[in-house]
Amino acid sequence: MDSIKQPLLSSRDDEHHYPDHPESPPRASELSSSSFAVDENDIKPISGVQDFIREFAVESKKLWYLAAPAIFTSICQYSLGAITQVLAGHVGTIELAAVSVENSVIAGFSLGMMLGMGSALETLCGQAFGAGQMNMLGIYMQRSWIILIATALIMMFLYIFAAPILILIGQTAEISDASGRFAVWMIPQLFAYAVNFPLAKFLQAQSKFMAMAVIAAVALVLHCVFSWLLMLKLGWGLVGAAVVLNSSWWFIVAAQLLYVFSGSCGGAWSGFSWEAFQNLLGFVKLSLASAVMLCLEFWYFYALILFAGYLKNAEVSVDALSICMNILGWAIMVAFGFNAATSVRVSNELGAAHPRTAKFSVVVVSVTSVLFGLLLALILIINRMQYPALFSNNAEVKQLVIELTPLLGASIVINNIQPALSGVAIGAGWQAIVAYVNIGCYYIFGIPFGLLTGYKFGMGVRGIWYGMLSGTALQTCFLFWLIYRTNWKKEASIAGERIKQWGGESDAKKEGEEI
Repeated sequence: MDSIKQPLLSSRDDEHHYPDHPESPPRASELSSSSFAVDENDIKPISGVQDFIREFAVESKKLWYLAAPAIFTSICQYSLGAITQVLAGHVGTIELAAVSVENSVIAGFSLGMMLGMGSALETLCGQAFGAGQMNMLGIYMQRSWIILIATALIMMFLYIFAAPILILIGQTAEISDASGRFAVWMIPQLFAYAVNFPLAKFLQAQSKFMAMAVIAAVALVLHCVFSWLLMLKLGWGLVGAAVVLNSSWWFIVAAQLLYVFSGSCGGAWSGFSWEAFQNLLGFVKLSLASAVMLCLEFWYFYALILFAGYLKNAEVSVDALSICMNILGWAIMVAFGFNAATSVRVSNELGAAHPRTAKFSVVVVSVTSVLFGLLLALILIINRMQYPALFSNNAEVKQLVIELTPLLGASIVINNIQPALSGVAIGAGWQAIVAYVNIGCYYIFGIPFGLLTGYKFGMGVRGIWYGMLSGTALQTCFLFWLIYRTNWKKEASIAGERIKQWGGESDAKKEGEEI
């Protein structure tokens, strides 16, 4: 991509200071690459430190308006599985290992695939919303539902045959058997993923984060109460965990659907349409590109727990690493909140022909993510002697977690900025490019290096983690370089072409004919 030689960014006229969406957003047909003109509401080049600070404060306010409820929603939804895992640790060691492996390998694979495929909507819905093509959002969501539900039907066999698959890849028979039984019980969650992720991206593109946050909070409270009741008080163990976890995810889906069908999304939802079945093959290709990008990231970290299962004293290693991944997962949910907010900001501004505003939002989220990651890591390191007891009563497990805490802190810092940068990539529609970057950094460099240090040099869990962390650091550097080299004006024109390609222009013409 072309290098940018223009000044960093800008102050707009006071009366148009950072509008969320221009009053008259450009039509998709106006955003062709051959005749592209930046909208007048885009910010002008920054002339000094005071301008930068002022614009940084304004953009930060816009970012946090989206990111705060997005972070809260991400934490609440992630906490559903994490709390189940915490309570499983108090039921027994094998129960903790079963939930950890199922969450990491089986559900982790499915989550990466479903979230990745659903993330195609972040680009399409976000840019269509920014360009004023509201009616296309519901069509995009319905197309995604069709594709993801079909995918879930295929992936269901992974749950059914989870036990032999886990044995085949080297897990112990006891852990594989318990995880396999738990996986079969968790099939309803797979279909909740298929409905939820397109629905979530549809709402996020319209900045409906607060409604999602309220629903997630209610779900989390109910999940905590019923998990304690069924798993510990009534002694249902893994059966109780499956019942409550499935119910919690379907509660979120049902509540969000009710919110959409009630008319709260205005012109973005006008009912079910046969248009959803048009151009499905092209939509599948775009969804798969998004899936590959995010799946490579999800599977990379879940592979840590898988590799730990091959070490000596595998049960302790898996449990300790699962606890660390649980903590890292909560921290990454903060970054995912930034990811969602950044994706919305970048896609909306590109769709509205505001390339410099999109660029400045990247600067703000990068600085904010680094600072927030450092704060979270510091809190964790200060409390490293206390927090392991929340997850396990086993002395060996707790000691290994304490020893791994410095690595966990470093991972939090790096992984807090990386999802935010991935949000930029999703908002701009770079999924295919980032997928290649992920393959090189994670699977050609990170994993081999981790296996070498972990097994060949006898460093165990720490060695595996060193390698994985180095791959993430390399990928983050590539993303920084990619964003630095981006021509944002060109990306805005590409956004216009993308909207036309997926039906926006034809709908705009129809509206014109009706008028």
